[in-house]
Amino acid sequence: MAKATKKQALGRGLSALLKDPENDIQSVSDKNADKVIGNVVELDIESIEMNPFQPRSNFNDEALEELASSIRELGIIQPITVRKLDFNKFQLVSGERRYRASKLVGLETIPAYIRIANDQESLEMALVENIQRQDLDPIEIALSYQRLIDEIQITQEKLSDRVGKKRSTITNYLRLLKLDPIIQTGMRDGFISMGHGRALINIDKKKDQISIYEKIVSDGLSVRDTEQLVKAYKEPESQTAATKKKGSKDVPGFVSKGIEALKEHLSAKVDISASSNGKGKIVIPFHSEEEFKRIKKLLTGE
Repeated sequence: MAKATKKQALGRGLSALLKDPENDIQSVSDKNADKVIGNVVELDIESIEMNPFQPRSNFNDEALEELASSIRELGIIQPITVRKLDFNKFQLVSGERRYRASKLVGLETIPAYIRIANDQESLEMALVENIQRQDLDPIEIALSYQRLIDEIQITQEKLSDRVGKKRSTITNYLRLLKLDPIIQTGMRDGFISMGHGRALINIDKKKDQISIYEKIVSDGLSVRDTEQLVKAYKEPESQTAATKKKGSKDVPGFVSKGIEALKEHLSAKVDISASSNGKGKIVIPFHSEEEFKRIKKLLTGE
């Protein structure tokens, strides 16, 4: 809790700095600009205007109410991003659903990342520098990776080069953002580790994720215990699938030994079916042109 309080206090301090006419920051070369770029700042919601070029115009009211309820209980996990227009005046860049939901809740301030003018390079440098910090929790790192991808319009492959991390490492962090917000908050507060989170990602239903998460915390389960628990949860599914396939047989040892290495190398789901005589097939699903090209490059080197 001390960590969260420190961050909020820092945000309020930077907010006061931005409201001081003598410290009106307009460019990255201005005094105190380095204190703003890359940090989370608590901004008055009324000082933020909508982006007229926002491509999304329709918002599901029910989904917005659900997000508002989550914010009311847990706060805002991922800050919005704004662009500074004038003295104490900002324009929304990303996070419109969070912005709208926060207004529904009645929040007066909202945590935000501030971009100074259109200095893309400075933003990228600040984010990369932020990722290199040693005191970041896994969710903070994942959010920083996601911001680079979204705001700098960079692929995971290029991001890997920029930050000096393996692409599989970046993928593992980004997958954490698929966890239920309650579990993300638990990871940020140190109740569970990244290893626990990676195991929970294999559970598709959010309510089941939370059920297992609560058991991890209450029983003090290790990562290995959690992996076994998740495996037991998914076992009925695999058994059901096996019974549906007539004549199915156990996968040969050479396949079961090699499939995990193949998944790790490709950073993708790999489905393998094989018979006892050594014949079988490999299926590698992809969800976009970019992912297909990435897998092709790993397989062919081209």
